[in-house]
Amino acid sequence: MFKIVIVGFDKALATAIAGIADILSLTGVSWNRIQQQSPTPRFDVKIASKDGAAIECINGLQLNAHISFAEIDRPSAIVIPTIGGHIPEVLAENPEVIKLIRHAEQQGWIIAANCTGNFLLAEAGVLDGRVATTHWGYEAQFKQRYPKVDLRTELMLTRDDNLFCAGGGQAWFDLALHMIEQVYGYDMALETAKAFVLDYHRDSQQSYSLLKLAKPHKDPLVKQVQLYLEKHFDQPLPLEQLATRFNISKRTLIRRFNQALDIAPNSYIQSLRIEAARKRLEQTNQTVEQVMNGVGYEDTSSFRRLFRSVTGLTPTEYRRRFGRKFGA
Repeated sequence: MFKIVIVGFDKALATAIAGIADILSLTGVSWNRIQQQSPTPRFDVKIASKDGAAIECINGLQLNAHISFAEIDRPSAIVIPTIGGHIPEVLAENPEVIKLIRHAEQQGWIIAANCTGNFLLAEAGVLDGRVATTHWGYEAQFKQRYPKVDLRTELMLTRDDNLFCAGGGQAWFDLALHMIEQVYGYDMALETAKAFVLDYHRDSQQSYSLLKLAKPHKDPLVKQVQLYLEKHFDQPLPLEQLATRFNISKRTLIRRFNQALDIAPNSYIQSLRIEAARKRLEQTNQTVEQVMNGVGYEDTSSFRRLFRSVTGLTPTEYRRRFGRKFGA
């Protein structure tokens, strides 16, 4: 039986421990019961803490540990859950976890981490020069702290040899299903997903991210242009005309935007339009063509291609996943 140890620590996210323990423990069990077949557990799952005592998760829930770190005996894999507390504090408070991760890497164990739990892997140094992901909202903090990691926050899951990383907070179930597939094959992973009513093979977390257009800056001209664009993004906006409106050259407009926001004016306008399109797809029953025209685009194929490059989904897929359900 495949042995999994979930590494517990105070201020972890409870669901990233209990949830993945449930899925792995019931692999070969829940589906078999639904099919009126004999349950056949596939994973031996244990929770470990540094001293074997209970841990207190960020929501105040206490979870009992089965073993201490010292009692971990040649597992097939260890799983690092999401950090629920203030990340720098949790990193500083858990040298034993970091030491365990380094030991696991030396032993060649599979190491899997979810969301901000990947900060612990990076802190241990095992992600240097390797591909990883984390929650999209912590991208800047992660890159600043760990510049040697090849971070890909657009991905829900990454694998680099024995290291598995999952993205956003609830991506622990993506991680669990992926581990099931790696060990027991696609059919068992799919059966488990069906038993738990989970969406299998979510490849991207782009569609869950928010546009980061509000970067703080002190350029009054750029702020004025931003206010204007927020009200007129659905209109034709040639940069020459936009620059003339604010009594500057096109070259100056581009330079000031890049300096203040690290983004070109055209890209900023494009982002405003895609964000507006997302909201309309979520909140209205307008057709895709109506949404497209309403935010300033005319070419359907170009709009669909651009929307997918930003969100990871086509407009129709995005609405299916995030749209409000309207009655007949």
